[in-house]
Amino acid sequence: MDKKWLAILNLLLVTIIWGLTFPIQKLILPEISPFVYNALRFWIATFFSFFFFGKGNKYGFFLGIILGFAYATQTWGLSITTSSKSGFITAFYIVLIPIFSYFIEKEKPSVFQISGFFIAMIGEYFLSGGINNFNFGDFLTIICAILYALHVVLITHYSKITEEKHLLTSQFLTVAIINSLLGINSSWKITFNAVSVATFTAVFATIYALIAQIKYQKIVGSNTSALIFVGEPLFATIFSILILSEHLTKFQFIGVILTTFALILAVFQSKKR
Repeated sequence: MDKKWLAILNLLLVTIIWGLTFPIQKLILPEISPFVYNALRFWIATFFSFFFFGKGNKYGFFLGIILGFAYATQTWGLSITTSSKSGFITAFYIVLIPIFSYFIEKEKPSVFQISGFFIAMIGEYFLSGGINNFNFGDFLTIICAILYALHVVLITHYSKITEEKHLLTSQFLTVAIINSLLGINSSWKITFNAVSVATFTAVFATIYALIAQIKYQKIVGSNTSALIFVGEPLFATIFSILILSEHLTKFQFIGVILTTFALILAVFQSKKR
């Protein structure tokens, strides 16, 4: 198989797996604290990552602080809002990346990205059901999207200083510690279902996903990769309908269309004159 097609298929598989994590995590959250679940997931990821990639370095620890609170707000928000809304609001991080890139990497956003930001704001309003139906879970997920965008830009920044593999284990360890501390007063009664989902997400949605990104994104380029990742909220919605029997209102469906359009705009670069 051609390397480019192999890369596309692997990145598409990563996107499908990320979309699947929303409803399967939603299923087990009633029986486990969001923080305890995150801690379990990332302790497992830390173990496997240490075995394959070593202990990591200080840059990974700093990234882990951001990612730790990103996952904490995402999973906490998922326990309150719906799986499909969580998937789309989380994907809002794609249109926020140009803002952080401008301040950290001094990279100016394109006209498409700026347009995508404003369209996404409107889309998120519709998707959340309007002000009356906007809940605390949606707010937490927006915070998560902001942290994810910062995390992506800082990975680019730190990968210029050190190898990507050295950013993994220490990052996972920090996420595990943060969520363990946040869940210290929660019940640590862990069920078999929670362990199963945590293991799946640790191995496939965390470790495999990062390996695939490092190996294949350079083959197809960042723009094509980002376009593939736009499918994450779409798969989250499909799996939420199939697994959780969730339904979107007409109001929210408009939000789905606008948000998807905004995410696509966000990864296009305006042509140079």
